[in-house]
Amino acid sequence: MKSHILSLRRDGFLSSPTCRIRRLFHSRWMSTQPRKWSTPLAKQLFEAISTTGPIPLATYMRMCLTADQDGYYMSNKSSGQDQFGVKGDFITSPEISQIFGELIGIWFVAEWIAQKKQDKRIELIEVGPGRGTLMDDILRTIRNFKQMSSRIDAIYLIETSPSLRNKQKDILCGDAPLENIPIGYCSISKYMQIPITWVDNIRFIPSENDKTTFIVAHEFFDALPIHAFQSVEGLGSSKNIIGKPIPEGQFLNKVPYDLPHKEMHWREMVVSPTQESLQDSSEFQLTLSKKSTPHSLYLPEISARYKNLKKIAGSVIEISPESHVYAQEFARRIGGTSSAPKSCPSGAAIILDYGPLNTIPINSLRGICGHKRVSPFSSPGLVDLSADVDFFALAEAALAASPGVEVYGPVEQASFLLSMGIRERAEMLLNKAGDDNETKKRVKSSWERLVDRGVGGMGKIYKAMAIVPLSKNIRRPVGFGGNLSS
Repeated sequence: MKSHILSLRRDGFLSSPTCRIRRLFHSRWMSTQPRKWSTPLAKQLFEAISTTGPIPLATYMRMCLTADQDGYYMSNKSSGQDQFGVKGDFITSPEISQIFGELIGIWFVAEWIAQKKQDKRIELIEVGPGRGTLMDDILRTIRNFKQMSSRIDAIYLIETSPSLRNKQKDILCGDAPLENIPIGYCSISKYMQIPITWVDNIRFIPSENDKTTFIVAHEFFDALPIHAFQSVEGLGSSKNIIGKPIPEGQFLNKVPYDLPHKEMHWREMVVSPTQESLQDSSEFQLTLSKKSTPHSLYLPEISARYKNLKKIAGSVIEISPESHVYAQEFARRIGGTSSAPKSCPSGAAIILDYGPLNTIPINSLRGICGHKRVSPFSSPGLVDLSADVDFFALAEAALAASPGVEVYGPVEQASFLLSMGIRERAEMLLNKAGDDNETKKRVKSSWERLVDRGVGGMGKIYKAMAIVPLSKNIRRPVGFGGNLSS
């Protein structure tokens, strides 16, 4: 056990003032002249890596997005604008068209009717609520269905950013005060006078078996940290070397050091600073860990999908443990668990995000700033980071967590929205616009953008997946091949 701990220290995963890797990093990356960093967070990352050694990609993502002071989502941008919309860094479906949120609300109503649980109290949960636009459109829609809306007694938003929480409160609650409560913050919805509670994590929300829970996760999973691994031959040399930098957007086909034999192993992709002399805007880079890490020994073993790829040298996989945790929590709240079954499973979760239909994402980390693709390793804290969602892994996690659920999808966003009636709803709005040509143009372009199946179109790259109660009789949800009468 002692030698194992020492090897971790040599790899830089445990801090030690005497560890050789620290001296190596200082000599390699620190010069007599202080380096100029693009952001305060870049300097913090460098100092952390100089102390502990290269960090997992997941740690880098987490710090860039949610570091307390300088994380991308944790404070307003330097210009005072937020991250969303035309003036921000990216625009999401709810910001493009109100119809998107309206159809999610209709989907919840359809599921509620189909499940025939009208006597149960209802709670709504959204993870990663953005500005609050999606939940605003959902509530505005559901309030028109009095029988369902009268059963809603709680709304929960999972949000860690204070600035975004304030924006959500303004949109959803207007002038109602925001109060501190033991689990987070609370205010009152402007639509139905229902309490809205903000928490940092879904696990802070009380789990009540007598409630029907409806959950929406839109562009949430793509922002959760990922670990990246590559399959290599052999155990690696005993020399204390750091893997050579991996060119951005690429992974190594061969390991850059001699290997004693051909037994296959996973190596983790880790983040380290670039050399200051390099003419590159990226201040950090991916390198291949020389030895096994705690993550590489455990995470790729959780699914047969990963184990099968281990046999192929050069195989690359991305795994998001936090995504699995959330999918499991969705399933438990809908269907209960083996040890604590839900007497009458009810509710549903709808996940809308981008990623492949059924393959493991690889090399998918991206940076977005000002609606343009940029290096994910430049300007930490000012660049939005995201990665493709592994929908198959989410389904595996949900089904393993609860015997009372089943999963449908993923299907392309275009297919889901068209089956939900986006074209018909757009025609209603066009008729309502009358002679207002500007409004007509905006309505038409926005709904068509959401279902565009062209190369890179939102209707194709975005997917929808549903977690619903296990049904004795096969009943496909609306939008996934079913209808209200099925």
